[in-house]
This record gives sequence, structure tokens and C-alpha cells, in this order.
Amino acid sequence: MCVFDRLFHQYIFINGVIYLNCVDFSTNKLFILEQLIGRTTEIEILKSALNSNKSEMVSVIGRRRVGKTFLISQVYARQIVFSVTGIQAAPLEDQLENFTYNIEQFSKAALPAQSPKTWLRAFMLLIEYLETVDFSKKRVVFLDELPWLSTHKSGFLRGLSFFWNSWAVNKNIVVVICGSSASWMIKKVVHHRGGLHNRITKRIYLAPFTLSETEAYLKHRNLHFTRYHIVQMYMAFGGIPHYLEAIKQGESATQNINRICFSKNGLLRDEFLKLYPSLFSNADHHILVIRALAGKRLGMTRKEIINATKLSAGGSLQRVLEELEQSGFIKAYRSFGKKKKEKNFRLIDEYSLFYLQFIENNPYEGDDTWNHLSQTPSYTSWSGYSFEGICMKHLPQIKKVLGISGIYSVSASFLKRGTDTEKGTQIDLVLDRKDQVINLFEIKFSNKLYSISKTYFENLSNKINVFETSTKTKKQLFLVFITPFGLLENQYSSAIVAKSLTLDDLF
Repeated sequence: MCVFDRLFHQYIFINGVIYLNCVDFSTNKLFILEQLIGRTTEIEILKSALNSNKSEMVSVIGRRRVGKTFLISQVYARQIVFSVTGIQAAPLEDQLENFTYNIEQFSKAALPAQSPKTWLRAFMLLIEYLETVDFSKKRVVFLDELPWLSTHKSGFLRGLSFFWNSWAVNKNIVVVICGSSASWMIKKVVHHRGGLHNRITKRIYLAPFTLSETEAYLKHRNLHFTRYHIVQMYMAFGGIPHYLEAIKQGESATQNINRICFSKNGLLRDEFLKLYPSLFSNADHHILVIRALAGKRLGMTRKEIINATKLSAGGSLQRVLEELEQSGFIKAYRSFGKKKKEKNFRLIDEYSLFYLQFIENNPYEGDDTWNHLSQTPSYTSWSGYSFEGICMKHLPQIKKVLGISGIYSVSASFLKRGTDTEKGTQIDLVLDRKDQVINLFEIKFSNKLYSISKTYFENLSNKINVFETSTKTKKQLFLVFITPFGLLENQYSSAIVAKSLTLDDLF
């Protein structure tokens, strides 16, 4: 058996998979502890906290089901000496009882302790237990779902401040605080004005899997799909590990989507109804904004959101927009050529868009539901919008393929509304580069080689002309075309497209 103090922990990165392992120097044997997909940067941050010569407070933020708890539990599997997870919508008494129960479990107390009545006393109880732990090696305390632990006016943050400032800061310890409500974590903890002010030493925002990480995760589970099938499922589920767990081998993308989203007991049949209330107070306002954005392919300005939702133009709407953006459901894009304050908000959560478009009001149920819905005009509109969003999320990969990773650039959208005398146009993505070049992106979803016709060529030419005239730019303009299987080469594609990208480039 391995003795903990004789182990040297390390990790290696192979084909998108992180292999956490340890070496027992007494036998010089390598023991595989766990395999993690991607998360290279996040693991480095967690390991650096463990290897530093001071106490660390690490905040980990990420939306529901993205894998925060799994990541922390695996990386710190041998160092955690206490962990607790908040109970959703539970009162103070239940949270304190849960906290006490976990202390009993970790301390292996023979008799149950009486639950304290305040968080200050609860953290004193935690200190009493931790004083019995050997801190010759760095240990970890993991507080999960902090927004649930910290009920209204409960004094939790005051108790946590006491724990850190009076005891933990002087110990060989890592305190990990984690929460799915990004806005709450940022406002209440990261920007805390009291005893936790500037106490966080390292921050992690855990994002959904990229396409490449999704592919690595599926291969790790011996699920082998073409990249086109992977993108089809990504467009419906996004890169949320918990959702991807439901994918089965031997089923096509269509069959998996049908079972997971449209069968009576499908995992994502009603996930939308639980998702936002689990993250936000007064979630009805957040859902109003999501519903409004789901119906607008071009996105919406703040003024348009106010008109559509009837929400107050004051701080309430600003808070909702900030919370949705910080949690990764929407993104504010700069409108090219407009003032910095004039942003265009876009829904970027794949599952929310898919749910509102197809699941919510779907009257069908059966093995052929998605196959039927994917033949409707709504599918064409949705697939185009969803694929655009995926491309925007994979801008680092796109820049790498274009050979401009090292060139500073700013992404934006462009919309010129037409008038009686002038033609208007919309460009999905604009990349304004510091090397006097602007990339204009045309993004199309298709299940075959995409062919540019004469009419479409004229439309693209008009887009470029309108952009150049409206912005009065002197920079070189390059049109980049992104479509799953690339362009069919003809006289029109060669005349107007500077670079053609495919699915492979997004991976």
C-alpha cells in the first residue's frame, strides 16, 4: 500500500487527457489516480496553490454541471481533510446541521456533536477538528456551493472571515471556495468589502468543454463519433460534461439527441426549468432575457431587451445582464464602429437555445421526433445561429489556424440597417487586427461542401462594400468562410474568399 508522505504527485498531458498520478519512491512505481479531460491551466493553478509556501484561498467559479466539484475532488483527492456542500434552498438550521455532520464524518467522532446555532461557532468547531490534523504536508478544506451555504443574513461570510483571518492564514492550508452562481461569488466573495477583502489568492473560472475537449472526453469513454456528429450534439447540449455523460455508443447524433432531449425520461427534457432557479434569485427576470435573446439571431441591444422584456431600465436589468454574462449564458459583443457602451447581447448557451426552439413546445414524443424536427425550416435557422455561436467561442482555435495568434485583435459584430436609399447588411463576426487587417467572417452550417452561387457572390460583395463604406476603414479586408466541410471551389469562391475553414479547424 502507498504511504501518502512517500508519494510524489504529478500529471501528464496526452491527447487532450490529463493523467493524474503519483510515484511511490519506496517502490518507484507509478500509480494512476484519475484521468481528467482538458483543464490543463486549472490543474496547474490548483497544483501551484498546493506547492506554494503560504496559505492559499482559491475561488472556483463555473455554471451548474460544468465539473467544478469533480475537478477539485480529483486534483486534491489525497489532501482534502474537510469538505462540505451547501444544500439548495435549505434554511440556516439545516445548513449548520449538514456542516456539523461533515465534521463528524471527517473526524470520525464516536458521538455526534451538537449542531451550533451560528456560523461563527460552526467554524470554531471546524478549527477544533483541524487542530488534530497533521499539517506537516499541505492540506485542503473544500467549501462547495457557497451561495447555498450562505443563506440570507446567516452570517456565513462573517464566520468564513473569522476562520481565515484568525486561523487558516497562518496554517499550511488551501481553502477552496466554489459556487455555481458566478455573479454571487464575484459580488459577495471576490469583491467582498469586509474580512474577506483581497483574501482570495487564486481564481479559476471553469468553462464548458471546447470541441476538442469534448472529442477527447468521448474517446476516453470509448465513444467514437465523426466530428460532424460531435458538432451536432454540441449544438444541442453545449460542452457541459454532465450532459455529455448521457451520450451512448451505437447511437447516431440524431438518436442521442432524441433520447436525451425528447424521450419522457430524457436528462434534458426539463433541465431548463431547474437550471436558472438553481443559480439566481428572482430567476424569472433572467429567463425573460434568455427568452427574448433566443428569438433574435442578430442579438439585441440593451434598449431592445428593455422593450422586449418590460424590465426596468435601472439597476435591476443591469444586474440580470451582468449575472447572465458572468455565468456564461450570454455574451456582450462590441458593435464595430459604434461607441464602446453600445453593446449587442447574444445568447451563447447552446442548450437554452435548443430547449426554447424545439423542446419546450414540442408536441411529439417518440424515436423519430428529432429526425422530424430537423427537416423543418426552424432547424435551418437554429443550426445556423448555433453554429455561429460555436465558432465565436472557438476564436482562439480560429486565430491559430489563420496564423495570427500572436497578433492583438478585437472581435466584434457588425450591423448596418438598410434605408430607402442605402443597403444594409449584417456580418456575424469581425476581427479587427493591429496589423492593419480586418477579417470578415461568413459562417454557414451545411452537411456537404458549400457552393457559392452567382447570387450569393453578389450578396457577399455587397456585404464587404457596405462594411467598407460605412466604417470608412483603410485596413485590408479579408473574407474568411467557415462551414463544416469547406467550400466547393469555383470561380466565385476563388474570387472573394481569402481563407476557407472547416470543422477540423475548430477542433
